[in-house]
Amino acid sequence: MKVRKTCELSTWDCQITAILPLVCIDFANSPLSHGKLVILAAFNSKIMRLVSYLKDEHDQLALLVDGLLFDMELIHPDLPGNMHMFLNYWEDFLPVAQAGELAIQDGNISQEKGTNLESVTLLSPVPIPSSCRDAYAFRQHVASARKNRGLQMVPEFDQYPVFYFTNHHGICGPGEISCMPDHFEQLDFELEAAIVISKTGRNIRAADADNYIAGLMVMNDLSARKLQMEEMLLNLGPAKGKDFATAVGPYLVTLDELQPLEVPCKQGHKGKSWNLRMQCRVNGKTVSEGNLSDMDWTFAEIIERASYGVNLFAGDIIGSGTVGTGCFLELNGTGKLNNPNYELQWLQDGDEIEMEIDALGTLQNKITRDSDDYSLLALKKI
Repeated sequence: MKVRKTCELSTWDCQITAILPLVCIDFANSPLSHGKLVILAAFNSKIMRLVSYLKDEHDQLALLVDGLLFDMELIHPDLPGNMHMFLNYWEDFLPVAQAGELAIQDGNISQEKGTNLESVTLLSPVPIPSSCRDAYAFRQHVASARKNRGLQMVPEFDQYPVFYFTNHHGICGPGEISCMPDHFEQLDFELEAAIVISKTGRNIRAADADNYIAGLMVMNDLSARKLQMEEMLLNLGPAKGKDFATAVGPYLVTLDELQPLEVPCKQGHKGKSWNLRMQCRVNGKTVSEGNLSDMDWTFAEIIERASYGVNLFAGDIIGSGTVGTGCFLELNGTGKLNNPNYELQWLQDGDEIEMEIDALGTLQNKITRDSDDYSLLALKKI
């Protein structure tokens, strides 16, 4: 794979030759002129992983290479140290970061400059997203959940993609997730993937929408089902059943790195699709399996819907929705339908959740109970 990038000749550009000696800079023979240059960098098949971690009480952006984190400023002094800035200048910074990864792998940037992954606290790859939407893209999940409630499949699912806004301040990375007492009333996971938007766009057509995706990551849409189902009786929500935590990570994998895993999307749809196995384990036991290629609505089509009449911004997160079998709500319903004695499963205090998606890594979280015993459910008037 090759990346081709043009930029203005400056001190910043010239420093690349010193830090990244394997990047080919062809200036004299370039078809470009007027102070421009061409950067050509060849990369191997390793997947590029962008990580945000806690450093000196701030989020720090780094590349993950062979278990070591290399801060962006070590790769080039003008690269930003946080994901927010990196995303806002994505098309400028990405080729330099890619070339830096190659320099690390080939030993031109010393391993001694890396920080062991196990020694840091990982954050969400996008620590402070500008928004977070979650879609409803897997037909199997929707159909199974409705069947379990004795309902027919809603025909509108096949007409247009839908999503809801969740709390972007509730985004978290790997690690502990603190839950209030009411959250433990049917606490659930949801196995999903998510994209991150890389540039501002409005009224984006599905045919162009994949160009607005920076990359993919694992997503766990934590759900307090009792709160969720009660508020949705009033035809609003989900809100309090969803807003306390959405875990994403452990890193962001850039879209170009997933090209070998692309497969055709479903007939009648537009956009990229990927053959990525999805799994969820609770306390080491596999409870869910699926594949990202099972998405009926593509991320490109969801972007088209989401951007209609509004701006999407670099750093926006959009989830796929739950893969088929990807939550206890669906699994419990199917289990009860087939066996009246089926024992219901919900997440408990101390449970450890591992969500793994091929090429995107494993997102690990542990459920903990908040010390506050305050309950909204106890305040109900009736």
